[in-house]
Amino acid sequence: MNKLFKKVTAIALSGVLIASAFAGCSSGNAAKDDSTSGNTDTAKTSFKVGICQLVQHDALDAATKGFQDKLTELAKEKGITIEYDYQNASNDVPACTTIANQFVSDGVDLIMANATPALQACATATASSKIPVVATSVTDFGVALDIDMGSTDATGINVTGTNDLAPLATQAQQILDLFPDTKVVGCIYCSAEANSQFQVDGVKEALDAKGIKCNFYSFSDSNDIQAVATKAAQESDVIYIPTDNTAASNGNIISTVCEEAKTPIIAGEEGIFNNTNAVATLSISFYEIGQKAGEMAFDILANGSDPATMNVWQTSNLTYYYNEEKAKEYNVKIPDGYKAYKAEVSK
Repeated sequence: MNKLFKKVTAIALSGVLIASAFAGCSSGNAAKDDSTSGNTDTAKTSFKVGICQLVQHDALDAATKGFQDKLTELAKEKGITIEYDYQNASNDVPACTTIANQFVSDGVDLIMANATPALQACATATASSKIPVVATSVTDFGVALDIDMGSTDATGINVTGTNDLAPLATQAQQILDLFPDTKVVGCIYCSAEANSQFQVDGVKEALDAKGIKCNFYSFSDSNDIQAVATKAAQESDVIYIPTDNTAASNGNIISTVCEEAKTPIIAGEEGIFNNTNAVATLSISFYEIGQKAGEMAFDILANGSDPATMNVWQTSNLTYYYNEEKAKEYNVKIPDGYKAYKAEVSK
């Protein structure tokens, strides 16, 4: 039994004992409100949704927009009103916990957690109340929540959502396709993000199998980025940056360092690709995974679906993008199937 499940079970049992003594109390969850009141014929027509976003950058912003656009659209069709409480943690992980706890205190009907640290905070905060959590921009839910599950399995707890996983072995091959003389790849990522470690491990495994050396260059927070990126750029033929929120928020620093060292960058997604002035990426659409998360939230709120049994959704819609200017600078031959990146195609 995994550690999070043990924790959730223990808290849930305590909640049962408390509920037996205070049967009239409400958890803030819409479905529970209906069952405890005995009024199952009257459907709710308004809901409050809390949004906890780790940090502001292109990818997470697109996911939040997709979520709100789709949930609002579906709710409007059914005459349902959604009130959003959007909170941005500014890349402060403890702030995610504060935000999540406040949502629980406010009795929101559902929480959208955008990025892995936001998901972890919201899952912990709602372990007792069972307020539904729909997460997005999470590479692997099992890694994030310490649950033994497949990438698209149901979590078995009050959490579901959409992941942002792109095929790591394919991204590793992309590096070699564009830079066939590569001997050493440096992976830059934040050690505080569990899913960043998951991604670089996957890329390293794929590169090791091809005899390519892959070194890790991790930083604990934004204060370390310049020094770490400088070392990586000096010691690597190509830099790979996974879907990492801290790296995305500080892409200009990494870009400047790599340009000075004349070391090309391959990015794990289009937001980092754009922010770091990378040569290429194989990316999902964060707007799309946000939209799907919005659909899942609607199904929970309007139809009473149980997030514990809803499979995590993973897109198969991937796009190869390249930077025309950088491709020319590094004399890269772009294979068929790549699109020249323009900001407007990101949606």
